[in-house]
Amino acid sequence: MTSTAQTPSSSPGGKQAAPEHLGHVVFITAAAAMGGFLFGYDSSVINGATQAIGDKWDIGAGTLGQVIAVALIGCAVGAATAGRIADRIGRIRVMQIAAVLFTVSAVGSALPFALWDLTMWRFLGGIAIGMASVIGPAYIAEVAPPAYRGRLGSFQQGAIVLGIAISQLVNWGILNWAGGDDRHKVFAGLEAWQVMLGVMVVPAVIYGLLSFVIPESPRFLVSVGKTEKAKKILAEVEGEHIDLDARVAEIQDGLRSDHKSTFKDLLGSRFGFLPIVWVGIGLSVFQQLVGINVAFYYSATLWQSVGIDPSDSFFYSFTTSIINIIGTVIAMIFVDRIGRKPLALIGSAGMTLALACEAWAFSADMVNGKLPDTQGMVALIAAHVFVLFFALSWGVVVWVFLGEMFPNRLRAAALGVAAAAQWIANWTITATFPSLASWNLSGTYVIYTFFAALSIPFVLKFVKETKGKRLEEMG
Repeated sequence: MTSTAQTPSSSPGGKQAAPEHLGHVVFITAAAAMGGFLFGYDSSVINGATQAIGDKWDIGAGTLGQVIAVALIGCAVGAATAGRIADRIGRIRVMQIAAVLFTVSAVGSALPFALWDLTMWRFLGGIAIGMASVIGPAYIAEVAPPAYRGRLGSFQQGAIVLGIAISQLVNWGILNWAGGDDRHKVFAGLEAWQVMLGVMVVPAVIYGLLSFVIPESPRFLVSVGKTEKAKKILAEVEGEHIDLDARVAEIQDGLRSDHKSTFKDLLGSRFGFLPIVWVGIGLSVFQQLVGINVAFYYSATLWQSVGIDPSDSFFYSFTTSIINIIGTVIAMIFVDRIGRKPLALIGSAGMTLALACEAWAFSADMVNGKLPDTQGMVALIAAHVFVLFFALSWGVVVWVFLGEMFPNRLRAAALGVAAAAQWIANWTITATFPSLASWNLSGTYVIYTFFAALSIPFVLKFVKETKGKRLEEMG
């Protein structure tokens, strides 16, 4: 059932962050969302290195797709394990582990001595991304007051799209320094594409440092018996005017049956998992099967394939990232006003139309290596419209849903399974795109259109609104 809209001065039970505490809560959320920034940056920075990697080791499209996509296997591993680790040692410690893995991966990826070596570092970075993809939404949902939780939860996706945009900007800057399109130009012993991958050390170190200045989740502290420390943090994020004993008791009630969520807890008597877990998996899978990451992993190569000059292709990739940010801001404004479910439906409808237009545009025959003017313009516009509708809907609401929709006793484990499913779907799309594009680019977009359309009845039938509800209310 859709809840009534919350105002900043009210929330269920009359408890919410006092205005003077909001700045502190926003800082905590932004710090946690740095994992999302690294998630976006690491996922997209490879866009600038793809062609150079293929040239350096003389590999075909299929092998290159596997090298690029292997990080996503690491993502699935990291996502599947992060929840259980977080329940044992805390949310902050998982952030710190992820920060170390991001740093090591960035250094290793910048200094590979063989293709298998690069593949290993990409896999390690993927584990870090998977951990960040789970711990970010879970932590933010647990520290954010209900009246602001949707907007604060959308910080994760905001950070992801900002990371994507910054990575494209960094790649463009490095290519300009390298003379326009020379990814092999050497500076200080490193080729341009190696510099692209190595720059990630900077945000990785910042993420690690920030993790030392934000508090542990009060729900985790209550679960391990540190109630006094939990009260202190609750007072910091929700205001000292609240009844701290009552809030702790409320959390304890929600955690009463918690025995450290495990995979076994997610199993139901029918269809393997509990229904709520399948809904989470469905949201995660549909988010990827529309082909969104093709726009970020392969955008430069994609635009070159339709006749756009290599230097201009990075410009179009960057404008797509800006559209992504704009759409995310729109979602952050409306996710707590009109709800998660309506945004998802709006996004599904818009993506379906945009992807159908892309499929039509790419069905045209090339003329001198380029699409005809009309189809080329439609392809450019439709690609940006697709990204806009994804960003203002599924890009944000899926992460908000996954942080909110599961019962307390299942949240960490269920979020891990749902995120792992998301990364497997992401891997499937990323690894198959080069081969599918070589087969039939228009047909590839028809497949993505089908999944965008199918997401509409899925949301209507199976997804329940979570706007304005306390995490302890999730059943």
